[in-house]
Amino acid sequence: MIINVDADEEAWAAVLPDAGKIAVSAANAAVRFLGKDLGGSALEIVLATDEEVAELNGQWRGKPKPTNVLSFPAASDIVVPPGEPRPLGEIILAAGVVAREAAEQSKSPADHFTHLVVHGFLHIMGYDHEVEAEADRMERLETEVLAQMGIANPYD
Repeated sequence: MIINVDADEEAWAAVLPDAGKIAVSAANAAVRFLGKDLGGSALEIVLATDEEVAELNGQWRGKPKPTNVLSFPAASDIVVPPGEPRPLGEIILAAGVVAREAAEQSKSPADHFTHLVVHGFLHIMGYDHEVEAEADRMERLETEVLAQMGIANPYD
């Protein structure tokens, strides 16, 4: 799997200077945990500003405010030219929200960010938390991936 990271360096420098590396590591850990063969596919991770995420959140979810992470799975019927990677989708994270939540929850920015990348990746893979049973399953998967990375349960 190819992982492309597009970062607003200015917004993320103070929050988590190595966010790009952490994002790739978190996404790869989730892939390994799920046992998926995603060779020949590509994932986009966008490290954005709160303003950019607020605009997208308003446009796509009708909530014109920043949120920590947005996930946009690629349409399954996309025609991919031969030799090109199949798009999986985009995970978009807001620098200020991630930093603020980490501080409010007394978590390290790196651990909180890692959790959000795993959470976003699970959405890309079709997992959701709209009903309680789905939420329980998704939280269990998140905590298991994070545990394998040495990160404590974010829900405790």
